[in-house]
Amino acid sequence: MSRPLLYLSYKQDMALLNTSGKRFWTAVLAIMAVSLPFLLTDDLLVVLATACVASIGAIGLNLVTGYAGQVSLGHAFFLAIGAYTAAALSGDPDSTRLIGFGITSVPIWLLAAGLVAGLAGLIVAPLAARLRGLYLAVVTLGLVFIGEHVFKHWRDLTGGVGVGRPAAVPELFGIQFAVDGSLFTKAQKLYLLMLVLLVIFGVLARNLVRSRIGRALAAVRDRDLAAEVIGVDVTRYKMIAFAVSSFYAGVAGALLYVMIGFVEPGSFNLGMSVQYIAMVLIGGVATISGSVLGALFITLLPRVTRELPAVLPFISSSSAAGGITVFQVETILYGLLIIAFLIFEPRGLFGIWIRLRTYWKSWPFSH
Repeated sequence: MSRPLLYLSYKQDMALLNTSGKRFWTAVLAIMAVSLPFLLTDDLLVVLATACVASIGAIGLNLVTGYAGQVSLGHAFFLAIGAYTAAALSGDPDSTRLIGFGITSVPIWLLAAGLVAGLAGLIVAPLAARLRGLYLAVVTLGLVFIGEHVFKHWRDLTGGVGVGRPAAVPELFGIQFAVDGSLFTKAQKLYLLMLVLLVIFGVLARNLVRSRIGRALAAVRDRDLAAEVIGVDVTRYKMIAFAVSSFYAGVAGALLYVMIGFVEPGSFNLGMSVQYIAMVLIGGVATISGSVLGALFITLLPRVTRELPAVLPFISSSSAAGGITVFQVETILYGLLIIAFLIFEPRGLFGIWIRLRTYWKSWPFSH
């Protein structure tokens, strides 16, 4: 007679979905996610597709910050590298103003964007591996300002400030994702594409952190001196963390502007890095699921704040109208939410879910 939750091998214990409950709810979530294109309007699908892309970037930042314990404020720099690598590869090769190679196949420019950003992260990693805490934060912050200057003045690549350039053109197996089709709209196709990519990169990250590399990163995060004593190559694993995190950022940057079809160099600033830090801290540090929850929360937040001018008259939708704007409210909310979660729920939204799940499993007993 079999007993539930009794594993007969190490392989069963380490399975990604090792309980019937996990398999059931994963199937339910998958069915719900695939059903959304037929239930929601196109504008909401674009927001959810953006959340899927932001989740990939947040997972990357969580790998280096949450799992390896390395504070990084330069995520926007690697997002920009991915965005412009993809835009240049898929750009018009006949253009006399912008760099373009005419490669519109998603796997090619997406992989290239990740690899170029990962290479940039690998170049920075040796320096970052020798720093920690505030010093590392300042160094990675410097990358954002260097990137802003380079991308604003490299007009052949970026188009320049206020002009920009078309984003990467998504095409796969002859399917054009950036245009409406006979069966699916542009928003529906983009949402399904971003959802599939999120699942792929989420599963890859989840398996990475469960592997020997993930355990080594956790050891470096908890106490790098102790990790070095027990034989962990601290410098090597810090470099791996930065390279993989940068790869994920490059992939997210390549996809981020596909929805609107336009990339503007001024958007890759410190504010974008703060947004991704907020995703990690609000969602849950050192959790893949928390990264997704945080990205979904932060992406949906502007959708709520845009409605505030209709409710609160002292908040305006543009700076020309005077008073505090919705964009300033969003910035304030990012800061307040980060402070609130760090003080009251350091494990973020994922921690709240764990509390609810534990309560449900132990009810009606208190212990």
